[in-house]
Amino acid sequence: MHRKIGVLLLTALAAQAQAKVDGTQAARLGADLTPLGAEMAGNAAGSIPAWTGGVQPPAGYEPGMHHPDPFASDAVLYRVDKSNLAQHADYLPDGLRALIETHPDFYLRVFPTRRSAAAPQRIYDETRKNAETTELIANGNGIQGAVGGIPFPLPQNGLEAIWNHILHYKGEQTHMVNSQAVVVGGKPNYIKRDRHIFYVYNREDMTVADMDNTLLYYKYKVTEPAKLSGTALVVEDTLDQVLSVRKAWRYSPDDRRVRRLPSLAYDSLQPDTSGLATADVVDVYNGAPDRYEWTLHGKREMLVPYNSYTVHQEGLSNDTIVGARTLNPELLRYELHRVWIIDAVLRPSFSHPYHKRRFYIDEDSWQVLAVDLYNEDGELTGVQESHPISYYEVPMFNSTLETLYDLEGGNYFVDGLDNNDPMYDFSVELSPRDFSPQALRRGN
Repeated sequence: MHRKIGVLLLTALAAQAQAKVDGTQAARLGADLTPLGAEMAGNAAGSIPAWTGGVQPPAGYEPGMHHPDPFASDAVLYRVDKSNLAQHADYLPDGLRALIETHPDFYLRVFPTRRSAAAPQRIYDETRKNAETTELIANGNGIQGAVGGIPFPLPQNGLEAIWNHILHYKGEQTHMVNSQAVVVGGKPNYIKRDRHIFYVYNREDMTVADMDNTLLYYKYKVTEPAKLSGTALVVEDTLDQVLSVRKAWRYSPDDRRVRRLPSLAYDSLQPDTSGLATADVVDVYNGAPDRYEWTLHGKREMLVPYNSYTVHQEGLSNDTIVGARTLNPELLRYELHRVWIIDAVLRPSFSHPYHKRRFYIDEDSWQVLAVDLYNEDGELTGVQESHPISYYEVPMFNSTLETLYDLEGGNYFVDGLDNNDPMYDFSVELSPRDFSPQALRRGN
């Protein structure tokens, strides 16, 4: 059964800083392990295939297109709904089980497993080097000896594993236009943003010295609805956010002023999300890990969102995707994959709506695919999901949609709706100068 074939237990090390692995262990990358540290082989049951390098773009694909589905001919293997939930419960995150129980019209369409995640060769090469040089520092709030690739492809504890997600490859720069929806009382409110991101850690030819404790730069400008149009934000994100805090400035068209935000981290609320989304749920999880104790439980085979090309397709209206209580289940794809299980438990003296989080991290890409969210009484109150695809032109494996469901209030938040906007530009020319408070003023 599930516990026999799906659980690969690892010992979670208690120390906060761990030594890099030796050359013998690092040599497994590209051998029995993939270049990013996943198991190269499939499972014994044959329901998870071997990793063979990712996926090739379908014939006729050109950069700039919404990415066509390379697996469009796949048939649904089975459906998981409230009527057969008990049969599949061991393979589902707790939050996803609760979502099905709470909303009887929600279900999972389960497809054949396709291990489509890939990254550029230089990311593989840098990951191989990082395996022997990277260490946690500052009680796990920073790292040293890593640049470009996955810092800990053979993780020994929960902190190392969550750093792999935080630093997994997302390209070097991106210009994207997409929308978010806040769904309260069954009614969605949409906000469209024009966004730019300049990544520092993953840049080609970047060195540890050149990073200067900088992770990325981010900015957006609201273009719809009219009442919020012109509102803008710029963020300078640091690697060790305890050593140097994240800096953020917001521009308001009402008074034409740029103001420094006192905080945009941890449990501070994201603007314009009706209190549904904290700052640290962007990219499913981001920021300093210092307020939680992290425990690595090993890997399990789980049903998770994957290869979400159907919901990514061009021309779908937002209202076709965003339902009154959940995303439209007929547009979602789930597959059986091996995922790392990590628990984060809030440390004493800190506060956060999420006292405990359980993360499910894709072994092939280090993208978080799902999170169970618990309050201080141990009650399950929410679930996050990331619906990923392979962006062929980069290549990278990243979310096309992210959701956060409030299981208590019945409301939810979704970000990344881009079906009627130009596809992301990963070759846009940007520099750190484009992300200063002065640039925020110039852009308005």
